[in-house]
Amino acid sequence: MIELLAPRFPDYELLDCGGFEKIERFGEVVLIRPEPQAVWQPVKPDQWHRRAHARFEQEGSHNGRWQILKNCPESWELPYRAEFYTLRFKLALTRFKHVGVFPEQATNWDFIYDQCQRLKAPRVLNLFAYTGGASLAARAAGASVTHVDSVKQVVGWAKDNMALSELEDIRWIVDDAVKFAEREARRGSRYGGILLDPPAFGHGAKGERWQLEDQIDGLMGTLAQLLNPDGCFLVFNAYSLGFSALLLENLLRDHFKAAAKNIRLYELYLASTWGPHKLPAGITARVTN
Repeated sequence: MIELLAPRFPDYELLDCGGFEKIERFGEVVLIRPEPQAVWQPVKPDQWHRRAHARFEQEGSHNGRWQILKNCPESWELPYRAEFYTLRFKLALTRFKHVGVFPEQATNWDFIYDQCQRLKAPRVLNLFAYTGGASLAARAAGASVTHVDSVKQVVGWAKDNMALSELEDIRWIVDDAVKFAEREARRGSRYGGILLDPPAFGHGAKGERWQLEDQIDGLMGTLAQLLNPDGCFLVFNAYSLGFSALLLENLLRDHFKAAAKNIRLYELYLASTWGPHKLPAGITARVTN
């Protein structure tokens, strides 16, 4: 069964979405960005340019530029205040339309924090780790965290977020996630928690090509060797149009047979505050043992 799951994130708000765009509030900054899944019409289109500080204009398939509509900082901080911990993120306007945080993942950060508390400070491996929200949540719960991303600048951004969150001692790795996981398997390493949020396509630290459907089965086989069978958890995110939650379930049942009965599948979404729309934000599978 697939369940719907939305984050609780007081300093973030999806105001409206439609016409293949969305308008969001990140703290005091309001942004308009492309959104290919918003195929309906917005509820309050007349309010968008009145509220927004900047709008992203797509120029290529993966990049573009920001049109500044009113006084807008180049970078700012955004807190995530959970019940037992607080994370802080540095946000910025990038030419790839991302700003440094995926708010829908807040519900997974809470899950990760709770699992690390349950397992009493496990070793956690975070692959395709971006600016580190999941790494920070695990570290806040006392876990020993290895954070892996192929982009040096993004790892530097995650380090800044660690400092802002008043945390320390995360292990930072700039490397291709698949190659790093394979080396860890050969070393006989074990982790109590594994987190992965792979892109549909991309390149590793040395130009290695990543295509999700071509490589995910092999990677899951490798991760099955790394996950500690005696008390563990895994969070697998996928944001790719047409990528089914059943695909995630099949992979996990094939490779994590010991924990196959403890798989929960979710569709993440963001709820608009100006109207009734629920914006799809990817799918997540969680394994616990």
